[in-house]
Amino acid sequence: MKQLLSGIWQWSWFSEEKQIDFNGLFLNVGEHKIVIDPPPMTAEASTFIRRQGGLDYIIVTNRDHAREAATYQAEFRCQVQIPDADAVQMDLKPTRTFKDGELLPGGIWVIQLNDQKSPGESALYIQQGKGVLIIGDALIGKPAGSLNLLAPEKYSDAAKAKEGLRRLLKYNFDSILVGDGASILVGAKQAVEQALQA
Repeated sequence: MKQLLSGIWQWSWFSEEKQIDFNGLFLNVGEHKIVIDPPPMTAEASTFIRRQGGLDYIIVTNRDHAREAATYQAEFRCQVQIPDADAVQMDLKPTRTFKDGELLPGGIWVIQLNDQKSPGESALYIQQGKGVLIIGDALIGKPAGSLNLLAPEKYSDAAKAKEGLRRLLKYNFDSILVGDGASILVGAKQAVEQALQA
């Protein structure tokens, strides 16, 4: 487990197929213990989370990031929350669904992004430090230190997808934690601006 920021740790699972790290996040926020978009856990990650007192919630950012959520929902007996707009396309049995603008446990705000790969694609925003954005598939951290959209064929309209991400620039953030690839801990807003200009 790698500590990224205060109260936020990450573990990664390398996808041979996609040739990129799939990242899971563990947040220990106040009394809430939350995992976001969990790929398979390393033994170290599982032990670490148990030592922190287990899990209260799993939050999934989009239909393709359910990953191991069902496994850990059963193992940790925790709640699962998923985007309402993706719920019908997912096999998970969520405790609840969420929509744009909702406040989730741990002070996490939902930012639903339009015209992305899946209708429910949501960024998560935490007003911690200089601001933290958590992204599922909206942007990937590859190559390290920069952000990119997925390949154009992943979208019904790549130009609209890019336009849909401009909403992120309304928020104050310095860190962006990505589900795929390398996160950016400082200067992330500038990296988002550059990705949207490309």
